[in-house]
Amino acid sequence: MRPLPFVWPYAIAFWIGYFWAFWPEWRVVRQAKYSGNKADSKSLQVIVLGMWFAYAGAYPIAFLPVFHIAPAHNVAVFWIGMATMISGSLLRRHCFRMLGESFTGDVRARPDQQVVTRGAYSILRHPAYTAGTLMNIGIGVALGSWASAVLLGVTSIAVYAYRIAVEERALLAAIGEPYREFMTTRKRLIPYVY
Repeated sequence: MRPLPFVWPYAIAFWIGYFWAFWPEWRVVRQAKYSGNKADSKSLQVIVLGMWFAYAGAYPIAFLPVFHIAPAHNVAVFWIGMATMISGSLLRRHCFRMLGESFTGDVRARPDQQVVTRGAYSILRHPAYTAGTLMNIGIGVALGSWASAVLLGVTSIAVYAYRIAVEERALLAAIGEPYREFMTTRKRLIPYVY
C-alpha cells in the first residue's frame, strides 16, 4: 500500500500543506549567513544536512508495510499527521512574529538584543524548535509510518539540541544575566518536562 501523500486525492492536500508549511523555512535558510559567522558553529548546516538525510530515509521507509501505523486507520492517521504538521508551522510562524528581527536562520546575538518573554516564549526557551520538531513528526505520521515519524523526530531533536547548545552559549556571552535568568524559568522544548 502506498503512503497517502502519494495517493489521489490525499496527495493534493499533503503537498499543498507541505509547501505552505515549509515555504517560510526555505526563506529563512536562504537568508541565513552560511559563512563568516563563528557564533553559529555551523549549526545551520547541521540542521539542513541532518534533516535532508532524515527525509532521504523517511520517504522510502514509508513504503515498507512493516512500518505502517494502523493500516486499517490510515486515513485518520494521515489527517492527524497533517494537523500536527500545520500546527507546528503555525507555532513556528508565531515564533517568527514574537522574535521579529531577532529571528535568524543562523545564530546571531547582540549585547543590545532583548530577551523575548511573550507568547510561546513565556512558556518555553525554544518554542520555534518545538514547532520544527512537530512539523517533521507530522510528516512522518502523514506518511503513515511510525519508523518515518521516529526517524524525523529523533533527527529533529538531535539537530535542534546542537543548535540550542550553540545558541544558548552565544546568547549568554552577548546578553549575560538577563538571558541566564530567562533560562532558569523555562524548559527548552517541552513545557515542564525538557
